[in-house]
Amino acid sequence: MSVVTSKGKVILAAAGPGDPELVTMKAARYLGMADVVLTDRLVSEKILEQFVSPRAEIISVGKQCRRGVSTPQETINELLVEYALQGKFVVRLKGGDVSIFSNILDELEILKANEIEYEIVPGVTAALGAAAYAGIPLTARGYSIAVRFLTYYKSDVVSEEYWKELAETNDTLVLYMSSETLATVVEKLRQYNISPDKLLAVAEQATTPMQNIHISSFDGYEEKLAGKKFLSPSLVIIGKVVALHQQFAWLQNSGSTEYYFEPLVAKVNSITDNQKAGKHVSRA
Repeated sequence: MSVVTSKGKVILAAAGPGDPELVTMKAARYLGMADVVLTDRLVSEKILEQFVSPRAEIISVGKQCRRGVSTPQETINELLVEYALQGKFVVRLKGGDVSIFSNILDELEILKANEIEYEIVPGVTAALGAAAYAGIPLTARGYSIAVRFLTYYKSDVVSEEYWKELAETNDTLVLYMSSETLATVVEKLRQYNISPDKLLAVAEQATTPMQNIHISSFDGYEEKLAGKKFLSPSLVIIGKVVALHQQFAWLQNSGSTEYYFEPLVAKVNSITDNQKAGKHVSRA
């Protein structure tokens, strides 16, 4: 039996919001060095094909909000530690940026507890990518002096006091993981008298070839967006800056109803079972 005398290293790296050309040079370089890549669902296959070495093992550890097929965070933590303790160079590749609405804290804590060397490589987060590809400057002069990154996926995330503040602010609001709860978001903001002519945009599969941008005022929500199912990932932008989309949009809506990132399916459960048993999944 061989004995590992030194620990490996873990790179917590960002893949960007979809367009593979938005990955950073540093993340691409580390992917080329990796022995193992643990990749999220919201990572373009083109990034894996172009930058990951053929000798590397690629393991899908996808997550999908409110879906039971997601890989448990505990399993991901175990895999990071297991491979690093084998002396391997591991890249944990996350969609968007690594620090915005991801579970990086859980992963940092487990790496620190096991005294494993790590590095954090930032990237283009979904809010910035979606806004840029929609032609919506998030803090355009004369429209907004601040932007807030938020999420709303369950009722206890936002207090009533904060709903009131959000309805009254002139800040640009960007809501992650909130397209499925958009009706409730609209209802709560109306409850606290948000301006009926304030605009909202839903950026559907932004920065990908399947991008679609949907625009409505709060007053016109029922007519334009109510009941619509948006493909994941979708991101919501609220504020005066949304009006700039009409003038500065440089990418036409695709009109596509196909997924760029395939949804997770039940087979992920068997994949994670195999991973726990030491039967690791290599690249397709």
